[in-house]
Order: sequence, then C-alpha cells, then structure tokens
Amino acid sequence: MTIPVRIMVLDTWEEFSVTLPAETPVDQLKAEALRAAKVRGSAADYLVKFRGAELPESGTTLQSAGVVPNAGLIVLSRRRIPAK
Repeated sequence: MTIPVRIMVLDTWEEFSVTLPAETPVDQLKAEALRAAKVRGSAADYLVKFRGAELPESGTTLQSAGVVPNAGLIVLSRRRIPAK
C-alpha cells in the first residue's frame, strides 16, 4: 500500500508532494525531505510533525504513526529560532 503525503520543510518553505510505501520509516522520510530541500544540517537536529504532534522516529513507519492519504507533514528544527 502507498500513501500520498505533502511534506513542508520549514527551513526553506518548500513543499513536496510524494507517494511513499506505508512501511516507510519516519526517519527515512525526514532525511529524504531534508535532502530534497537541500538543507545541510544534521537530520538529528530536525523533527517531523503530523497534526501538531511530533512523530516518534525510531522504528515508526508512516502506517504505524497513523498517517493518512494526503496528510500534511512538517519537518522543522528541534531548536526554536528566536523572534526579533
């Protein structure tokens, strides 16, 4: 089974629409999104959110995380950027 998802990488404000196997690990999705957005930081410095909550990465697949077709996922820095 495959799941179409939208992934927004906040560092670059780029959104990607992809169709991935339901067994895709969350950490793999994050690494691929950062690579596609040309973000040079370590993937460990970023997290993935779905419906406002952080998705656990170790061993969690899209299907086990409850990601539904056409869901919006956000990849953002773990550290907050201070507003000026």
